[in-house]
Parts: sequence; C-alpha cells; structure tokens
Amino acid sequence: KEWLSKGHGEYREIPSERDFFQEVKESKNVVCHFYRDTTFRCQIMDKHLTVLAKKHVETKFLKLNAEKSPFLCERLRIKVIPTLALVKDGKTQDYVVGFTDLGNTDDFTTETLEWRLGCAGVINYR
Repeated sequence: KEWLSKGHGEYREIPSERDFFQEVKESKNVVCHFYRDTTFRCQIMDKHLTVLAKKHVETKFLKLNAEKSPFLCERLRIKVIPTLALVKDGKTQDYVVGFTDLGNTDDFTTETLEWRLGCAGVINYR
C-alpha cells in the first residue's frame, strides 16, 4: 500500500527535472526512462516498462522527456535515447543505454529487460 501511494505499480511520465529529484528521494528503487517523442525505440521501451511496472511494484517506473531535461541529461551524461537511469537509494547506480544490453534488437522480450534490471538490483528478479 505504501508503495502504491508513492506512485509504484504504474508507469507514468513526470513533467519536469524538479519532479525527478522528488520522485527518487521518496522511493528506494526507481527506473527512469529518458525518452524523445520522435524516437521509435522509446515506444518499444514504453511497452515493456508498462508491463514491468505492474509486475514489480517494489520499484517506481517513470519516464522523462529528454528534450525538456537538458540539465539532468548533462548531469547524468545521457547521450543515447532511450536510456534508462537505474536509481537506488537516491543515487544513479547503472544505466541501460539504447538496446545494446538487450540483444541489440528491436524485438527483445520483456523478460530480457526484466533480467537486465534484475542484474542491476533495481527490481526483485528470480
């Protein structure tokens, strides 16, 4: 219940960089997708993250428009879209950059992404 009250269990967009800091402060595990509307691969990532957000309520799943977040993208050194920032205890621990870790293919499975997030310890994966 506490997780759900903090926005876990759903994949949602946050409006600004300022919201990012607030969101990561209040949750132990956060996956944040830095996306761009015009990037086809971001829509593929959205599809998988929507599924995983419902399955892994222990983690908060967010998306942030990279074009509206220049400060954060520079600070986190995000150059490739899509990039997932994997945040534990308020600190960015790891990144999934593009689809390189996911088999370098557009038709990777949700399980592949789930495994990768599990490797980073940002979701409880068995």
